[in-house]
Amino acid sequence: MSNIKIILLGALVASIPTLSAQAANTIGNFSQGLTQGWETAGFNDIPESEYRILELNGRKVLRGRCNASASVFGLKKQIYLNATPIMHWSWRVDSVYSNINEKTKSGDDYVARVYAVVDGGILKWRTRAINYVWASKVPAGAAFPNPYRDEAMMVAVQSGTGGAGQWHQESRNVKADFKRYYDKNVDKIDGITLMTDCDNHDGTGEAWFGDIYFTTE
Repeated sequence: MSNIKIILLGALVASIPTLSAQAANTIGNFSQGLTQGWETAGFNDIPESEYRILELNGRKVLRGRCNASASVFGLKKQIYLNATPIMHWSWRVDSVYSNINEKTKSGDDYVARVYAVVDGGILKWRTRAINYVWASKVPAGAAFPNPYRDEAMMVAVQSGTGGAGQWHQESRNVKADFKRYYDKNVDKIDGITLMTDCDNHDGTGEAWFGDIYFTTE
């Protein structure tokens, strides 16, 4: 994984119109088969992962699938954290990656990621991202800087295969996490990005994502 992955996160959320706090509620309405506003961004010559809506056990979800590939699937939208700081999402994986070290550049692959991004605009080094990940090796609860860029913090929400094959509903206070990991009082984020990638270790991976929405405390 190259620095361009982190840079493109900032590019993906650039030039966003201002939206009201009331509008920042359900941002990923996948259960209704909707992906309006969501788009894929690739990384130079790296093959792109595939993102599509399909039915799994009678439920419409977003599937991310990679084959020695990487790309993000993101939504450019300002979400005001003072009003709705809590992000909720659900996800499922059936397997994780073996023989990788996620704290190294060669192991910077995750079967499932959910990014909250603060865009730095033309000052790309000011872009900040919290990556909520389903880790393969590092334990749940671990947090560490991305091996390519300190501006991206990796937070392992799930880890390994103990919960594989099941849906998990997650909730994170994004505003509190930016304060915790960056010591910054962030009033808004500029977008959400999902990712299934396996380009560094030339593997394969598959993940499913349910609806994503923000609520008050």
